[in-house]
Amino acid sequence: MSKYINPYTDFGFKKLFGEEGNSDLLIDFLNTFLPEKHQIKTLEFQDKEQLGSSPSDRRSIFDIFCENDKKEKFIVEMQKAEEAYFKDRSLFCVAHPIRAQGRKGKWNFNLKTVYFIGILDFIYDKNDPDPLLIREVEFKDQHGKLFYDKLKMTYIQMPLFTKTEKELVTHQEKWLFFLKNLPDLKYIPAILKKEKVFKKAFHTAELAAM
Repeated sequence: MSKYINPYTDFGFKKLFGEEGNSDLLIDFLNTFLPEKHQIKTLEFQDKEQLGSSPSDRRSIFDIFCENDKKEKFIVEMQKAEEAYFKDRSLFCVAHPIRAQGRKGKWNFNLKTVYFIGILDFIYDKNDPDPLLIREVEFKDQHGKLFYDKLKMTYIQMPLFTKTEKELVTHQEKWLFFLKNLPDLKYIPAILKKEKVFKKAFHTAELAAM
């Protein structure tokens, strides 16, 4: 039996990042993927079940759905099994918190930013000769200029992360190493043991595994 919980399971991922008492872990992880102007200070978890506009519409259930103090929305999905239309699914997901911002009556259509972060245990860019570990997507025009900056999607293809403990440099790399290797670790690596946030993450993972 593993000493630490497997973050690639639904239970394990939500134990680490989806509980109020561990919001600091989620904030620290997400901030490694966010620009300075969208750095998170506080998070509030939201209802993960998103309904359509009518009973016949398909609903969405997110792994984690939260918003910061600016009411910006964050959807975080951990996807273990390969899914052929994951990009389509992610666009379907972000449509819910966008549509939900609509107001009846007088409204100026000023939307809050929506972030989607997909952590994938498979490679969806199989036909790409140079697949990216992290692909950040925004809406741009035909000249490559940013057209709309309130919808940002990040896809992390975890099989492409191959760095060893000795090769870790950035805080983001440390988090990716943690997620990928956690089920196989027997102790806290020295480079992670120095940081309070990882001490808590390992402690949480060990308790959950019991």
